[in-house]
Amino acid sequence: MTIAPPYRLLFCDLRSDQLLDALPVSSLALDDYIGKTGRLTGNVPIPNREIAERARKALQPGRTGVWVERGREIWWGGILWTLQLASNPRGFLTAQIQCGGWDSYLYRRLLYDTQLAQGVDQFDIVRGLVDYAQSAPGGNIGITYDVEPSGITRDREFSRYDLPSIGELIDQLAAVENGFEWRVASYRDSNGRRVKKLQLGHPVIRAGASEIVLDHPGAILTYTWPHDASTLANGWQSRGASTNQNQAVDSYPLMSERLVADDDITAGWPRLDGSSDYTTVEQKTTLDAHARADWTAARRPVQIPEVEVLLGNNLSPALLGATVRVRIRDLWHPDVLDARYRVVGLSINPPERGRPETAKLYLEVPE
Repeated sequence: MTIAPPYRLLFCDLRSDQLLDALPVSSLALDDYIGKTGRLTGNVPIPNREIAERARKALQPGRTGVWVERGREIWWGGILWTLQLASNPRGFLTAQIQCGGWDSYLYRRLLYDTQLAQGVDQFDIVRGLVDYAQSAPGGNIGITYDVEPSGITRDREFSRYDLPSIGELIDQLAAVENGFEWRVASYRDSNGRRVKKLQLGHPVIRAGASEIVLDHPGAILTYTWPHDASTLANGWQSRGASTNQNQAVDSYPLMSERLVADDDITAGWPRLDGSSDYTTVEQKTTLDAHARADWTAARRPVQIPEVEVLLGNNLSPALLGATVRVRIRDLWHPDVLDARYRVVGLSINPPERGRPETAKLYLEVPE
């Protein structure tokens, strides 16, 4: 059973983006996020020798890029990382594929040369890291970017002796106080070319101009609304790198300032402590900035409600970073929940026989 039109998967050479083949796929599921690598899974049926030969050439884990088309629009892009052949009792073969978004590539690339930045805009540091990855022989997979600044400068030294991945360095830079969000977006430009574009947003990524209203009962089929205090903390301290280079004596880590939300305690909350580790951070000012960012996040743990909707013309992966207005009336919300949320994730279930085309939107609760 193949997926119903208009979805189509294009399998391309990762480096050149040359089209290798377009093969039918069943049980397709895909998602995309801000702050988390998107994922695609599906099954390529192998009914005969011809398809088997085509699939062997096109489906090469670690070397094949994957684009998902819906009509003429690009809805997802990433890299084929795993392929598993499965045979059922009747001898029918299926190639089960798992793919990660383009940003998954940056977590597979290591920093082999020390990089130093002094008073450099944080976006330029990120773009420099991407350039470093793509300047190596065989390293260019075609990630592009704009040159707008964030307005926040940083001093950073990334040591080759730590062997960090490029993706981890970007995540660490993004997580500091006054940081940013990043992702690699997939789309087709005005000339019809497939584009992999580094998207940066300070303090967050925002998209979309027109407001979409989602009602329950109505367009929202189901929803899940978490309330989780398991990561709540109003006291915080972070640990950095060792401050002692003499191995003959005891070694202690660099410690950040100790942070306590006295106003929470006064308001009746119990004392709840948390910590974080940054074993490569050697400057106290940098460690303090990480601690303040972590403490701020821990005081108000992120809630990510999920709403399931029927997929229509106004709902697409372009919603990532956009604001939607959610209105819910039910037993828990007798006076109607009516608020605006930012879309930070999207999970799409394409139509199969007997199943409509739906999507789960992951929402960021406003502060």
